[in-house]
This record gives sequence, C-alpha cells and structure tokens, in this order.
Amino acid sequence: MKIFFLFTFSTFLLSAFEQAAASAHYDKILTHSRIRARDQGPNVCALQQVMGTKKKYFSTCRNWYQGAICGKKATVLYECCPGYLKMDGTRGCPAVAPIDHVYGTLGIVGATSTQQYSDISRLREEIEGRGSFTFFAPSNEAWEQLNSEIHKNLVDNVNIELYNALHHHMVNKRMLTKDLKNGMTLVSMYNDQKLLVNHYPNGVVTVNCARIIHGNQIATNGVVHVIDRVLTAVGNTIQDFIEVEDDLSSLRAAAITSDVLDTLGRPGHYTLFAPTNEAFERLPRGVLERIMGDKVASEALVKFHILNTLQCSEAITGGAVYETLEGNTVEVGCDGESLTVNGVKMVKRKDIVTSNGVIHLIDEVLIPDSAKQVIELGGAQQTTFTDLVAQLGLASSLRPEGQYTLLAPLNGAFSDDTLRMDQRLLKTILQNHIIKVKVGLNELYNGQELETIGGKLLRVFVYRTAVCIENSCMVRGSKEGRNGFIHIFRQIINPAEKTLHEMLRNDKRFSVFLSLVKAADLDDVLSRPGEWTLFVPTNDAFKGLTDDDKDILIRDKNALRNILLYHLTQGVFIGSGFEPGVTNILKTIQGGKLYLKTVNDTLLVNELKSRESDLMATNGVIHVIDKLLYPADLPVGNDQLLTILKKLIKYIQIKFVRDSTFKEIPLTFYKINIIESNVQPIIRKEDPSVTQLTKLIEGEPEFKIVREGETVTKVIHGEPIIKTYTKIIDGRPVEVTEKKVTEERIIQGPEIKYTRITAGGSDNEEKLKKLLEEEVTKVTKFIEGDGHLLEDEEIKRLLQGEAPVRKAQPTRRTQGGTARRRTRLANH
Repeated sequence: MKIFFLFTFSTFLLSAFEQAAASAHYDKILTHSRIRARDQGPNVCALQQVMGTKKKYFSTCRNWYQGAICGKKATVLYECCPGYLKMDGTRGCPAVAPIDHVYGTLGIVGATSTQQYSDISRLREEIEGRGSFTFFAPSNEAWEQLNSEIHKNLVDNVNIELYNALHHHMVNKRMLTKDLKNGMTLVSMYNDQKLLVNHYPNGVVTVNCARIIHGNQIATNGVVHVIDRVLTAVGNTIQDFIEVEDDLSSLRAAAITSDVLDTLGRPGHYTLFAPTNEAFERLPRGVLERIMGDKVASEALVKFHILNTLQCSEAITGGAVYETLEGNTVEVGCDGESLTVNGVKMVKRKDIVTSNGVIHLIDEVLIPDSAKQVIELGGAQQTTFTDLVAQLGLASSLRPEGQYTLLAPLNGAFSDDTLRMDQRLLKTILQNHIIKVKVGLNELYNGQELETIGGKLLRVFVYRTAVCIENSCMVRGSKEGRNGFIHIFRQIINPAEKTLHEMLRNDKRFSVFLSLVKAADLDDVLSRPGEWTLFVPTNDAFKGLTDDDKDILIRDKNALRNILLYHLTQGVFIGSGFEPGVTNILKTIQGGKLYLKTVNDTLLVNELKSRESDLMATNGVIHVIDKLLYPADLPVGNDQLLTILKKLIKYIQIKFVRDSTFKEIPLTFYKINIIESNVQPIIRKEDPSVTQLTKLIEGEPEFKIVREGETVTKVIHGEPIIKTYTKIIDGRPVEVTEKKVTEERIIQGPEIKYTRITAGGSDNEEKLKKLLEEEVTKVTKFIEGDGHLLEDEEIKRLLQGEAPVRKAQPTRRTQGGTARRRTRLANH
C-alpha cells in the first residue's frame, strides 16, 4: 500500500510539473536569455531587436542562431531582466526593483502614458488601494500607434470612455505569465468583457493578440504586464464579422454554399485568412463558378482558410506549418512587419480579434489541392507536361466528374528531341502518362497493372525506398485533387513493347551474346512471359574471342549456361529503384550473387558501370554492360576455358581448380501456367504411375511420356478468365471461346518438351462439344495385353479419330464419371 501511495503521489507531481512547464514557455525563454547574457553580469537578459524597428524579443534558439526575426536581421541588446535594476559603478543589474502598488509600478516599468491616463481618469485611487489586480498596461508606443480618432474620443471623455478602456485592461486577480495558459479566457473588469490569452511555444504571450513585452513586474496589490498595443472591446464572432463586412461578400457566399459559415459562429479558437472580394475577382475565369457549383470543392476551399488554433501576428517570428480544417496544411510566416502565407505576402490587415478567434484579411484566394482539377495540381517542375497535355487536347478529355491519375515527368525529362517529335507521336507518349482510374500512392503495389487512356498496361514495381512504373521512378510531391491524383516521375515512362529475346535480336550490339544464348538453349526462357532482370554484355565484351574459342564455349554447355545465367536474376529491378549509395545483393539463376548500387545516377554491377540501364521488356528489364560477368567464387577446371575467360575478363582473378566441373542447371527454374476449362482433358492418366502431358505450342504435334514424380509439385489457382483459342479436332481447326480457371504449376525435374497446336478458321462451341463427345472414348483408352503404353504415333492416331493398332479396353478411366475437362498448357 505504501509503494502504491508513493507511485501515485510521484505520478501526480510529474503531471503537475508537466502542466506547469507546458504553460511556462515565456519563463523558459527568459531563462535562456539570462544564460546568453551571463558574461554581462548578474540579472542581465539578452534580447534581439529587429533592425529599423523598436521591436524587441526574448528569442528562441532558432532566432538567436539565425540572427534574424521574421527574415530581418536582428541586433543583440543587453538589458536588466524584469524586476532588476542597474547600480552605478557595478556590472550587470545587481539591484532589485522597488516594489510598489500597481500605479507606482507603471512608472517603474516605463508605462508612463498608462500611468498618466490612470491619474486623469481617476483610476489611480483604485490601483493604489487594496486588492489583487493584473494590469495589461499598453506601452507608450502603443498609445502613440492607436487610431487617432479613437485616441481623441478616449482623451475627450476621461471619466467614462478612458476609465472603461483602462478597466478593460485589468483582471481582478493576480495572473503571472506562468498562470496565463494557452487558450485561456479571462474576464476583464469592464462589463465582463472577454480577454483571450495565448501562450505560444516560442515564449510569446498575447492578450487579444497584444504581445506582452515586459512581464511579471510584481506590485504590492497585483502584477503589471506591459503590452505592445491598446486593447479594444471584443464582442462579435467571426461569423458576425463576415456577415457585416462588405469586402467579404464573396467569401460569405462561399461559406454559405458550403455550410461552413455556422461553424465560425460557434465557440472556439480559430484563425481565418479571409480573402477579400478583390482576391476572388483575380481567380481565372470559370474556376470560381466550377468550385461554387461543387459543394465538396467549395467546402474544401473555405475550410482551407481556417486554422483550428488562434495565431496572432505578434506570435509569428518565423515560418511554421499549421493544419487547416480542410485537412491539409499551410505555412504561416513573416517578412518584416508583413505576414506571409505559403511564402507569399498577402495579408492586408491583421489581428481582427473576435470572441472566437482572429481574422487576417488577405488579397489572394488559397485553393487547396482537394478543390482543384487533377490537371491543376502540376507544380512549377511539371509545367512542360501540363502545358503539353493542354496543347495537344488531352486536358479536355479529363472530365470534372471523372477519375484519373497523372504520371507527370519533371520538366528536365523532356529533351529537345522529344519536344520536336510529330505531335501525334507526342500525344501517344502523353497518353501513356494518364491512368483511367484514381490511384493514390498508398494504393500501389508490386506487380499491379494500370491501364492508360491510350489502352496501354503499365506495370508497378515497389522497392524498399522507391515506387516505379515501368522505367521511371517517383519523386516526392504526389497530390490528390477533386478528380484524381498526380504523381511526379524522374523520366518519361516508356511502356515495354517487346520481349527480352526480341530486344536482343533487334539490337546488333548484342549479337554475340544472343548467339551464345541460343547455343545454350536459353532463348526460349527470354521469350516466355515472366519477370527477369538481364545484364547484357555488348559485343565489345567479347573482343578477342575467336571462332575456335566460341566453339569450345558452346561445346561445354554446362559452363556456358553457368556463365550466361549469372547474368539473369528473377524479378524486375529498375536501376533508379535502388537506394543511392547502398549495395543491393541479388541472387542469380546460376546461384551466384550480383552486387548492385547506384552512384551519381549510374548503375554499378559488381563495380562495373552500366552503359545503359532500364530498357524495359514485356517480361523484364535489360541493363547494358560492356564486360562479361563472372562469379568470382566459381572455379574453372579446364585449361582451354580458363584461357578464353582470361581473354574476356580482366577485372577479377579467375580461380583455377583442375578437373573441377560446372554444375548442371536444368531449365526448370521458370514457371508454367496450366489453364483448365470445363470441356475435355488432354492430360490423360494412363496408369497411376504414368501421366501424359501435352503442352500447346506452335508447330507439329509432338508428345512426351513423363513419369510421376517428375511433374507438377505445386498448384496455385488463379481467377477465372475468358479465353479464345483454336483447337484441332479431326484434323479441322475449331475456334473456341471459354471461361477458364488458371493454375500456376512449378515443374521440377528434367526438361519437358511440348507442342502447341494452332490453326486458322472458326466454329461454334456447340460443334466442338459435339465432336468431343464423339471422340471422348478414343482418347481415354488403355491398351490391354502386355501393359504396353501407347507409342507416339498411336496417340496421334487416337487424337485424329483413327482406330488403334491394338484392341482397347474401355473400362478404365481416370477422370471418373461423366465429368469432362480439357486442360491446356501455356507459359507464364
């Protein structure tokens, strides 16, 4: 119990200290000022004064080390800290200021004008007498800056107007700065008028947006805080002000349309940046009408001008970011005496204090991204893209009620050659940068395909620190508009058109590498659908390779495959998708490791520079290199091969271990899709231990018997798809459209050879089913006798409807019942 009590009590103390600390920013900043001035003697504080003005601040560390306040150079002053005085012949401020009643204290702190007005208004007797008061006393400069007409009315009627005005600056209890908590509302001694207190993290304390410039001067009957302006009465809400201010009629209309005006009439601590009518008139033609006609957009527009915190101008000594009611942020700063919003001087009149916040009048309308059309989201770095979209007529196709995603390259991505292209080709390029749907950054995932308005499918690749679409990766700056997203890209997106094999075949630079690929029976791998990264050496990498050398390489197929497959890795890896300067380790199909990193936008592969990277193929990506890659830890056991490799590879020392051999790499590392339909199988089970597989590829029919244990080891079901294909039944081509279910099966074991049967012509589905019903028994028979399996020619005759050469026993079926399925093998 005792331990529990101690824990509870300590928690209470910590909570109390935290609350006290949270409201004592002024005192903390004052303490830092004393520390900065400790070399000047005791009780001296260091202040910063904005050059060319009389404004002085106990500064934050940020302002102190910048040597500036609101972007203006500030000089350092050393003064006695509040409550202390100098003494002749001594350093610093060793004397304590005399303590007096409130009236006398006004003189001590230099608020002599307030002291004088207290005297002539007959307030003096009250503030010299008994009580406990807090007096927010305007400085002499504050009285000088007061509107001359208001000043004259006060002085002309000292017994009522001036007396009431001074009472409005007083609270009937002592409140030190540590007691003045942010958001607090005090009741003044005049007609219970409200005083709104704000205590900011930078140490600034305001009362109705008047800044305390000298605080905590203790009096015998209270405390005096000197403020930088004369307080005026506050009675109206922000809503009340908008409803009666003629210069805010456009804002009033927008606030009514969006149902936001009532919010500004409720209790709170708001800051409204109110655009004037002139600001609305500056909007481009049609923009205001579109926003006002869209309630969602108009609500976003109005709320984007409202902060849920009260930000007085005197509290802003540097830039800070604040969240608006719309949900996005604005940066509020200052430039000398002017307030800035998002870096722009636009505040015409500041600190209109109301009972529920403060208003700053601005001469520009702030339009949030959420109220903009997607084409309007482009910034200064995407103007080339947005201008071209408009010039080529694509902007008109982006309907306000539609949903789009713009993939906007930076201006520097558009070369002079690109801009000089035929406009039809350029339009096609731009269409590849406009997605048909609205897709945010957090909705993108690896392997996703996005369809453009031009009908192209773009692939998404997600890496540890990058998101890329085809060959181009994103930079920061994604935005969401009313009808879409815009994402920023480093380069123009080039959708893939050809397979890896086709790209090698069409580029003479790769002719030697391609010939070796063909000799190693790997060209089919590079033609199949898949996701590969291929590092391709140019012909320069094979300089010095003679025909005899090439023949030696080709004869040792295991060695050749090991070398070539060290250039291939599973997955699509874009060069700009790698984190700069960080080494990325990729496992190759050969089994060795490649070490990749980007330095100064150049891709390095095993420290070799890629001469050209990110050449996109439909089944992967190519990075061009000018050296042959070879795993440093793989030994060579043949003298002839060692001699050849030393000719080609000089950047590493190749190991030699006599009689060592290269491991065999079977071509079973890529995947095969098996597409099933509810028609009739062409996978036939002859016996529990023997399975017949037929894969359809272009060419003449060819069949292979594959024993169980050498076939499918994993099946992954996909979604049903509609597929059209051609089958040959009774020697005739039949065009079929079917609903199919995909399965992805990984084949383990020796290479399997398949044949695809295709032909022209068409027929309807009913005819195909009829033919299959007639032929179904012909393709499911097991031949009796000595257990002899059907030979290839016999299988062909059965599929063509001819009689078998042996007597068939039709009683054994592996499919069971009357269910009929046709399975077609296809690559994936």
